[in-house]
Amino acid sequence: MQCSDGHILCSGCKSRVRNKCPTCMHELGNIRCLALEKMVVSLTLPCKYQSSGCICIHPRYNKLEHGSQCVFRPYTCPYAGSECTVAGDIPYLVAHLKDDHKVKIDTGNTFNHCYHNSNPHEIENVIWSLTVFSCFGQYFSLHFEAFQLGIAPVYIVFLQLMGDENEAKNYNYILEVGENSRKLVWQGVPRSVRDSHRKVCDSCDGLIIPRNKAILLSGGDGKELKLRVSGEICKGQ
Repeated sequence: MQCSDGHILCSGCKSRVRNKCPTCMHELGNIRCLALEKMVVSLTLPCKYQSSGCICIHPRYNKLEHGSQCVFRPYTCPYAGSECTVAGDIPYLVAHLKDDHKVKIDTGNTFNHCYHNSNPHEIENVIWSLTVFSCFGQYFSLHFEAFQLGIAPVYIVFLQLMGDENEAKNYNYILEVGENSRKLVWQGVPRSVRDSHRKVCDSCDGLIIPRNKAILLSGGDGKELKLRVSGEICKGQ
């Protein structure tokens, strides 16, 4: 906006100065400075994550949209159940998981874990601590969680790459749950750690195990959950 003497003020500040030009105190009215508006539209600005490595330069009107999708934007902590708000790049998050959440960092692309719950009928807020694997120059996080799928209590096992979706597509993984003659098998592509746990669970993109089948695979008397999960992370489709 501009006053009758040509002093410039943005529309956002106009109400703050009660429609008075702060330079000459004349009424501002509703006169727009079209020349300056055109100049502002033509401005290009670097990405807010330039210091993290982004070299993109965008028109001002597109900066926010790019920033929300920039591959250099920080990652949020993938530790479920803690509502952790820590964010940063992958090396920072790996150190954070190890030091602050006491997450074990395993080396290698195969795993064999046993998940235990003394009350298999408890579903609400049942989240096991995640495990992180270092292989192929990347970090992967293995999650085992319980949730309600509609009215059915289920468990889900899924793998996430600590990186972007395009990187995750370069890998696949195989899961086996159970032992001896009874097993469930799942093969899939890791989800990006940018995807929230809720998004992964809602999409059922992992090995879904109904509670009654989980108890059966535990091989016991149904009084406790004891599931063995083994698997392998592979590179390439």
